[in-house]
Amino acid sequence: MTINIAVPELGESVVEATIVRWFKSEGDPVKIGEPLVELETEKANFEVAAEKEGTLISILKRDGDDVEVGEVLAVIEEGKAGAAPGTKEAPKPAAEAKEEAVKRPEPAEERVTPVARRIAEEKQVDLGKVEGTGPSGRITKEDIEIYIEKQAKVTARTEAPKAEPGRGKSPALVEAKEATILRISRDAREERIKMSRRRRTIARRMLEATQSTAMLTTFNEIDMSAVMELRRRRKESFKEKFGVSLGLNSFFVKASIGALKEFPQVNAEIDGDDMIIKHYYDIGVAIGATEGLVVPVLRNADSMSFAAIEKAIKDFAQRAEDNTLTLEEIMGGTFTITNGGVFGSLMSTPILNPPQSGILGLHKIEDRAVAVNGSVAIRPMMYVALSYDHRIVDGREAVQFLVRIKELIEDPESLLLEG
Repeated sequence: MTINIAVPELGESVVEATIVRWFKSEGDPVKIGEPLVELETEKANFEVAAEKEGTLISILKRDGDDVEVGEVLAVIEEGKAGAAPGTKEAPKPAAEAKEEAVKRPEPAEERVTPVARRIAEEKQVDLGKVEGTGPSGRITKEDIEIYIEKQAKVTARTEAPKAEPGRGKSPALVEAKEATILRISRDAREERIKMSRRRRTIARRMLEATQSTAMLTTFNEIDMSAVMELRRRRKESFKEKFGVSLGLNSFFVKASIGALKEFPQVNAEIDGDDMIIKHYYDIGVAIGATEGLVVPVLRNADSMSFAAIEKAIKDFAQRAEDNTLTLEEIMGGTFTITNGGVFGSLMSTPILNPPQSGILGLHKIEDRAVAVNGSVAIRPMMYVALSYDHRIVDGREAVQFLVRIKELIEDPESLLLEG
């Protein structure tokens, strides 16, 4: 009996995924619960496991393919792992079954990789004229590029006017040849890479944020002297007691919650003609992982201690790099904090994370000359930015929100009261 391995439900509003890699090959034995393939969604990576024991007889989708929920990825012949599937005929060894599976012709649409298909559509290439050099004659992006390059050379030779006898080469022919050489030289120094599922999602959501909201940004600066002094005095005892360093994130999470309580519109979202004000504080913390930006969420952050916040963010950062965050951990959120200062940014305009109405941008701490009680002093200063949806948050509220953040950070003891 054969069992289809299909793309499972991927979570709220997620309907597509991209195949990252297969852990098994055709003909390999598999056991119940054994990982078969890794999928990448717009939110997280996860593995699809075997539902039955048997032999993987056919892989229908390849690395890099985009797949939808319910689409069949592979077929397993049920039976004892490593044993040939039982039939009326004499059982075949796994090697023979694997060979037959490899010989099985792929459907026409599977003979072209997704990247090659996209390039062919963009360049209007007839795939029937392209020779595939991939597995089972599959057409790859390199095959398309080679075909386009050959066609360009043919076009340059046939369309360029011939030079008249006794005269030099036609200027048009020279120009065509030079253009062809230049294009080939340029193409050799370019690299076409398909964007990951996460990167495509980031691009889409950033564009949506700028097109579907009335986004505006207000700025302020914060004297970080008090927080830095507090961290200096408490960092060793804090780490000894809780096993994690006392960073800046927990201070700004607490300060944001205090400001959100005073200006609830910043913690709201628009739904049609309604405004949904949320009286809970799920704070998203943007993390710039190698594979792209992710925003895991601190649930009910108002009930978390400084240590709990720091531990959670450290864990998020590690698992973001390992691609092991769960869908539940990166969904939702009522307000977001992003810290470009860790990369050296002095000032920036953060982009909203829809449907949220506010995002706080933190930046590099830098010593600057400032006026303090009528005198000039050198203080560690940070520019902060609040981007907000002007449809729901007025400029007055946005400015006052950021001022409240400044007050709480410059008087960190007050955060104990807000927490």
